[in-house]
Amino acid sequence: MNIVERFLNYTQFDTQSAEESQSVPSTAKQLVFARYLKEELEREGLQEVEMDEMGYIYATLPANGAEGAPVIGFISHYDTSPDCSGASIRPRIVERYDGGNILLSEGMVLQPRVFPELLGHVGEDLIVTDGHTLLGADDKAGIAEIVQAMVWLQEHPEVKHGKIRVAFNPDEEIGMGAHHFNVEKFGCQWGYTMDGGDVGELEFENFNAASAKVVIRGVSVHPGYAKGKMVNASLLAAEFTRLLPADERPETTEGYEGFFHLTGMQTSTEQARLSYIIRDHDRERFEQRKRTMLDCVEQMNLKYGEGTVTAEVNDQYYNMREKIEPDNMHVVDVVLQAMRQVGVEPRVKPIRGGTDGAQLSFMGLPCPNIFAGGLNFHGPFEYVPIQSMEKAMRVVVKICELVARL
Repeated sequence: MNIVERFLNYTQFDTQSAEESQSVPSTAKQLVFARYLKEELEREGLQEVEMDEMGYIYATLPANGAEGAPVIGFISHYDTSPDCSGASIRPRIVERYDGGNILLSEGMVLQPRVFPELLGHVGEDLIVTDGHTLLGADDKAGIAEIVQAMVWLQEHPEVKHGKIRVAFNPDEEIGMGAHHFNVEKFGCQWGYTMDGGDVGELEFENFNAASAKVVIRGVSVHPGYAKGKMVNASLLAAEFTRLLPADERPETTEGYEGFFHLTGMQTSTEQARLSYIIRDHDRERFEQRKRTMLDCVEQMNLKYGEGTVTAEVNDQYYNMREKIEPDNMHVVDVVLQAMRQVGVEPRVKPIRGGTDGAQLSFMGLPCPNIFAGGLNFHGPFEYVPIQSMEKAMRVVVKICELVARL
């Protein structure tokens, strides 16, 4: 089975995670794919293949002539985003993309005018959706690349490598992927998530992240007799959103610029609930953003009475750069060398988001993020160039080869 067949097969499994779920994994359908993946790893000759009751899969490719090399690992998540359906995915291959528009379905056109990154893949073969679902390259492309690399290494015993561990997990898309990851069982000195975007991307710094749940309590009175009595929570919710900086939202920021993002709102006259995420690469600015959120709460309470607005702010993850840069830059240097040796120009950039690797780095497993090749994640315009997946697979192989020489 080649990497394309492997990936297309993976897309047929609906593995969408669910943010409001309290179970692990958050959806039972993720376990269907996890069981399949475990069996595939066994068929492909990996050893120590195991899956725990929460769907975390671990496996080993034994050392081949470099038993003293550092033990490293490769990780990808198999859930897909709650933002778009992952059921009944119908991928197709656009061969030798010509740089024009790609008709996905009626009214759904993948256009370089809107998605200029397409023009970087003219002449390549693109796997696209039919315009009704996401594709699932985030992160089933990463899984296919890792598995294919392990198969390749077994088929080429002349390439010496140390012990290699692989792991696949659920619920990354809802920020829970690393919460039940067994770092001790994984047993690696460092690892890499294959969960990045376009070819060449390498990321070892990400947002510091927090969530904020804001509750606004109103007073509901019959509107015919409401004067001086009604407090409309819906209107207070709109007022609260205007207190936060209008130019510090996802749609107005880029690069290292942080933001406040209103992800959901449920309102009525009596009560409003607002969900925010807070992001910033700089830890000091991140802490200031959280204080700003609470200052807005205080400002509203001064105006409308104590207890009218409450907020619960919880940290989610931190910038992995804190754990990589001081003592572990060698894990980045290996990737840079591997990319260049297989003809990929590295593009080191900050993640405007987070990966499981961020949390794992704070759990004692330094874990930068390497490109998996997909673009336009979490929606029907998602696509992945076949050549990018093949390059990512070669990077994994080359990393294994280079670490064997350390």
